[in-house]
Amino acid sequence: METKWLEDFISLAETHSFSRSAELRHVTQPAFSRRIQSLEAWLGADLIDRTSYPTSLTPAGEVFYEQAMEMLGQINNVRALLRGKRRQAQNTVDFAVPHTLSLTFMPKWLTQLQSGFGVLNTRLIALNVHDAVMTLVEGGCDLLLCYHHPRHPVQLDPSRYDGIVLGHESLHAYTRCDKQGKPLMCLPGTASAPLPFLSYTSNAYLGRMVDLILADARKNPYLDKYYETDMAEGLKMMALEGNGIVFLPESAVVREVRQRQLARADGGQSEWQVDMEIRLYRERPSGQRPGKQVVAQLWSYLTTNMDEKAVLSGSRRKARFSMAK
Repeated sequence: METKWLEDFISLAETHSFSRSAELRHVTQPAFSRRIQSLEAWLGADLIDRTSYPTSLTPAGEVFYEQAMEMLGQINNVRALLRGKRRQAQNTVDFAVPHTLSLTFMPKWLTQLQSGFGVLNTRLIALNVHDAVMTLVEGGCDLLLCYHHPRHPVQLDPSRYDGIVLGHESLHAYTRCDKQGKPLMCLPGTASAPLPFLSYTSNAYLGRMVDLILADARKNPYLDKYYETDMAEGLKMMALEGNGIVFLPESAVVREVRQRQLARADGGQSEWQVDMEIRLYRERPSGQRPGKQVVAQLWSYLTTNMDEKAVLSGSRRKARFSMAK
């Protein structure tokens, strides 16, 4: 059994809706349903009454709900206890970061940050966007760094979490280029010769951004899905081999574009791109969960030194911090 099955079940018991819980858990509804079914199979009992609407628990589900709450609480308490006993825990800032940002944004940002804030001991946990968000919610990290788009926002309660916009990122279409730097393939393709498409999996955040681009494009794209993974770096390597068109963050291909290995496959047209914010989140300190002193000091530094970037707390205060892209 996986702890995320318990979290899924508790969410469903509280929302009474598979679709709403799937949205809150940042997974597709079919994937969420499979996880509930896996929990039921592991227990050997039906927990959900699927004949009623809204969704309700079976008698076994009612019993297990109380047990699941207690088990999850015990697991989280033990984890917090053990982490609190790590000698360097209080002096180390734990970041949960999506894989792409851990390779592109994080190293340069930390270098610039330490030149102003000072030496910072960090631990980076590289995950997909959903798991990175859940790591913050479950208390497994101090700070979450992630992408944000208004049509696919991160579902964090603004009364509980503070956020800062650290930078911006654009997603463009790229393909291998010739020696003159000209792309070997160009959007939108044709019905008779669709372009081989290097795609993100459906649960990948960047995949949702690509879906927005394709849905909003004025011209109908002709794409033939050739390869699929949730890792942007894996898609980039396939594009470097000349295997198709891929949408990648601009910062992830700076070197390849400069060395004429990849080129924009969109003709420089803005209809084939989407712009995202790069945001940093923390759980707001409280009497029960005061957080680490070093995190409070870092947050104070960021919100004091930002450069015309919005602090996304309830007060909507403005702060100043100079952050190069």
